[in-house]
Amino acid sequence: MASSSLVDDYDLFINGNWVPADGARYEVTNPSTGEVLATAPDAGVAQVEQAIAAARTAFDSGPWATAAPEERARCLQQFSDALLAHGDDIYALAQAEWGCTANERLIHVDGPAFMAGHSAELALEPAEAPMDAWGAAGTTLLRYEPLGVVAVMTPWNFPHTLNVMKVGAALAAGNTLVLKPSPLTPLAGLALARIIKEETDIPPGVVNVVTPAGVEASRVLTLDPRVDMVSFTGSSAVGRDVMAGAAGTMKRILLECGGKSASVLLDDVELSDELLERLLFEGCTLHAGQACILNSRLVVPAERHDEVVARLVDLARAVTVGNPADDGVDMGPLISREHLERVRGFVRRAEADGAKVVTGGGTPGNRSAGNFFEPTILTDAGPDSFIAQEEVFGPVLTVLRHRGDDDAAAIANNSPYGLGGAVWGGDVERALAVARRIRTGQVSINGTIPGDAPFGGFKQSGIGREGGVMGLRAYMEPKAIGVPA
Repeated sequence: MASSSLVDDYDLFINGNWVPADGARYEVTNPSTGEVLATAPDAGVAQVEQAIAAARTAFDSGPWATAAPEERARCLQQFSDALLAHGDDIYALAQAEWGCTANERLIHVDGPAFMAGHSAELALEPAEAPMDAWGAAGTTLLRYEPLGVVAVMTPWNFPHTLNVMKVGAALAAGNTLVLKPSPLTPLAGLALARIIKEETDIPPGVVNVVTPAGVEASRVLTLDPRVDMVSFTGSSAVGRDVMAGAAGTMKRILLECGGKSASVLLDDVELSDELLERLLFEGCTLHAGQACILNSRLVVPAERHDEVVARLVDLARAVTVGNPADDGVDMGPLISREHLERVRGFVRRAEADGAKVVTGGGTPGNRSAGNFFEPTILTDAGPDSFIAQEEVFGPVLTVLRHRGDDDAAAIANNSPYGLGGAVWGGDVERALAVARRIRTGQVSINGTIPGDAPFGGFKQSGIGREGGVMGLRAYMEPKAIGVPA
């Protein structure tokens, strides 16, 4: 497809065709301006069922599940190449639909293209190999087979990234799928369908995209017995509903849900400007705080608390908040007016509970339109307080004091979530010892993010892992075959 705008009035994508919605269309708005970008098709129950039927047929009788790994890899590499070629188009969509800033382009735009290329590599992973089996008379083969039809349900905060990650893994494993993006960011999913249709050889029915606005049509994906697996990223509350719906037919589930991660500073850490800038970005301003992996609790030595807060306040006040389409913008908008009010409510409640807003807490003075909120830093909240326990999903950083490594680890673990986290210290072995005690799915030490590693959470942060070979196997069923000697 020639370079062109991916902001468009799409239809539903079912069985390789664009299908008009049976019902109404709904507006998609730019969160920076409130202006209508496009309209999206509101799929009803019957059309979601039609998409499931297309995926079911494509899996049971189509060529994808039985294709040679090399063929699946070839198609996924086409997908990756197309995403790279249309990086600027995708970036323009990301700016307009979900508020991606220039300093986030790698996460929202370029990174997903390389993820798709990695999926092409994963498609070549051997699906069958002999295994050491105690007591076996012959040979035991361990074989991994695709699950079947996967319902992929993605959120609005990193829509393109998560669409590509889940679609790529599901396809590499040999599955077919129905993708349901958030009704706040439907264009991301529909644009992906357009690229797949026009620039890859992925067969019709293998990828279907539906964009229902209502809960009833969305729930069909968790209830329909023709769906074998639900892969969901979103809030823990909705994740529990997905689990309940999937339980009726014992669907496999992969849930990546909320987080309230902690960055722990040990007392031997060097407080460089670079470190403080990173703490603010990873704990507050990254995508305006709308990231499940955000380290939104900063746990600092009591004796260094005031210095850390003072320097972070200076950095937060220097952040330029605005429309990502404008030059020099560091942090974009919240996704909707409703979500803006939700974040504002968290800060008000924190103040009522005794916390202190040392900077931020409101709308930037120069922004009369759009869903903007200032980078906000809170102090004097207790580890058990509402603001320190619940996921805000906005640019709000809560600073907590600790008194030694044991106390720091206990505060970090004092959460219903366990998705990410970080430890910063001068002695790496000491920092590693603290990291080992933090019950989360991912911990970085001194800014070293785990590489191609499984991603997921403990506790209410989810079930299962995504990324790498383990993430590929999450979309597959293991089968053991005993072969006579």
